[in-house]
Amino acid sequence: MVGAAGCLLLSACVRDVLVSEGICEDRTGMVVTIATCVTLFSFKVVLLGEGCVGKTSLVLRYCENKFNDKHITTLQASFLTKKLNIGGKRVNLAIWDTAGQERFHALGPIYYRDSNGAILVYDITDEDSFQKVKNWVKELRKMLGNEICLCIVGNKIDLEKERHVSVQEAETYAESVGAKHYHTSAKQNKGIEELFLDLCKRMIETAQVDERARGNGSSQSGIARRGVQIIDDEPQVQSSGGCCSSG
Repeated sequence: MVGAAGCLLLSACVRDVLVSEGICEDRTGMVVTIATCVTLFSFKVVLLGEGCVGKTSLVLRYCENKFNDKHITTLQASFLTKKLNIGGKRVNLAIWDTAGQERFHALGPIYYRDSNGAILVYDITDEDSFQKVKNWVKELRKMLGNEICLCIVGNKIDLEKERHVSVQEAETYAESVGAKHYHTSAKQNKGIEELFLDLCKRMIETAQVDERARGNGSSQSGIARRGVQIIDDEPQVQSSGGCCSSG
């Protein structure tokens, strides 16, 4: 018998159960293959920000653990993927790295449409890049509402001595718009794992809320873009005698 959560419910007559790699065997010889329940989350994340702030460097460091001191110009957008296992939950990330040049700004909606999360990056040595982040926040809130998880990232903390955006100003602003603020350095590989892990946890939480709302018959615009698949494997029971056997 399988419960609602996909867990096998054993009858009271099965005692002293030994569990090994999904197989349960009781002392009477009854062998039960435990049903597995796997939840797969597929999320789309977009990186936005001015050119030269380090968006591509952050993604390459996270996905491939690579860093290039030379500036890499992104034309329109690039796409990378990452697979994670967070607390037993499988997560597939589709990460869109967009161009920061002004001439590509109009293409933004093409890439952030249906996104579950957005990472807005600025260079801590460039005040203007931080101000441009505020424009992206306004646009995202207008187009996608409050259901998208926002991260504001101050990159290049390895250049702390050249900082032109105060930590307090950036963190206060992030809190005021319902975003979380992070400090990163692609060069030194600092803060990047924490950034993506925390974002994934927030997206999982949001997706689960949406799933519950859908189960209750509620209609929310964000549900359509949440990628959640629940895969149940049916249990197989082989009986070789014992109290639960019909023979």
